[in-house]
Amino acid sequence: MHKPIFRQSGLRYVWLAGLVLVLDQLTKFLALSYLTFAEPVAVMPHFNLTLVFNYGAAFSFLAEMGGWQRWFFALLAMAVSAGLVVWLAKLKAKPTFEVLGLNLILAGAIGNLIDRVLFGRVTDFLDFYYGTWHYATFNIADVAITLGAAMLIIYEFFLRPKDKDKSSAK
Repeated sequence: MHKPIFRQSGLRYVWLAGLVLVLDQLTKFLALSYLTFAEPVAVMPHFNLTLVFNYGAAFSFLAEMGGWQRWFFALLAMAVSAGLVVWLAKLKAKPTFEVLGLNLILAGAIGNLIDRVLFGRVTDFLDFYYGTWHYATFNIADVAITLGAAMLIIYEFFLRPKDKDKSSAK
């Protein structure tokens, strides 16, 4: 009898993507419920909660393009998510930086996809600043994508060569 693909592949850790996705959607719900649009709530020095909406991609790229970008970025997120699932299905069921990073990116892509499809924009609320300079406001999905990408880079440049050396020594 064959084991289900979820148990024998990187999809075994898709629960991490699910957990991050729930956290992302819960925090966006709370931001929408308790924050007033564009009114910062000071949390600590250099950090506010500020509700804003992003109609484009990273750093509001293509935000003012008349609406077509909503569906473009939604389709792109679906294609990326499908590609990530295929990639995870081909990996061994080990909690490597590669597997965990891919699951974080998957969670972030789906989290922002849900916003785009349901609301036509992405809800952002994490606002870091220094003096009058503010970094682009972002959300938990964006954090997951960034951490996942960093993990993939670390895996590729620092950890994967070690894995290859171990396998060639056998």
